[in-house]
Amino acid sequence: MGQAIVRLVQEKHEAQIVGAIAAPDAIEQGRDVGEVAGIGHIGVAVTHDHAVGLLGADVVIDFSHAAAMQLLTRSVKRARVALVSGTTGIAAADRAALDDLAQTVPVLWSANMSPGVEAVAQMARLAAATLGEEYDIEIVETHHRQKVDAPSGTALRLADAVCEVRPDLVMKHGREGRPGPRGKNELAVIALRGGDVIGDHTVHLLGLGERIEITHRATQRDVFARGALRAARWLIGKKPGRYALRDLLA
Repeated sequence: MGQAIVRLVQEKHEAQIVGAIAAPDAIEQGRDVGEVAGIGHIGVAVTHDHAVGLLGADVVIDFSHAAAMQLLTRSVKRARVALVSGTTGIAAADRAALDDLAQTVPVLWSANMSPGVEAVAQMARLAAATLGEEYDIEIVETHHRQKVDAPSGTALRLADAVCEVRPDLVMKHGREGRPGPRGKNELAVIALRGGDVIGDHTVHLLGLGERIEITHRATQRDVFARGALRAARWLIGKKPGRYALRDLLA
């Protein structure tokens, strides 16, 4: 994702890369980030020093790892730059760190930076509210075999959207043995893993005699990079606070 961000910035000339940060043991350390992204030398070396990497930045775009969230939020708070983060698998403590950071700078975190996914969330919310309790809702997500967290952050985002209008729903993950008839308030979120699937998500609304499927399929990672860059441009100059992709699309 970092490479996609760098490549698109250089192609569109709508922003400027002033720093690039990676883990201390990353093989990219010390290399020019443009060369890492395959677009040639741009004069910005990859560093593990957050103070150096954030110097001169208006906004930082984070697609890293949940384990790095605490260090990132502390560094961003000291640098007083806006934060756009698409890192998934974060814990309650990380969410609290984002909330704390939002007291100082504008923060936009989303499990999926695709505007299309946010549109699917809004459609799923509307469908669940319109159809009511007579329709069962299940969510299925598919990702490549290397994905480390399950269910995906996007699947959880879709589940949250549905639960906003169906607070009676209780999430569960998979079924086996003899679980008995499906409970009326169940919301199963099923994760499939295999191959090189970038990300497929389907919200199933199943009634008697009919079913509705709302699906989003990502066919290239650039869609997330473009969404993150759009969010970054939008966030600059905003007041401190927590923002979501839906705010950008409103």
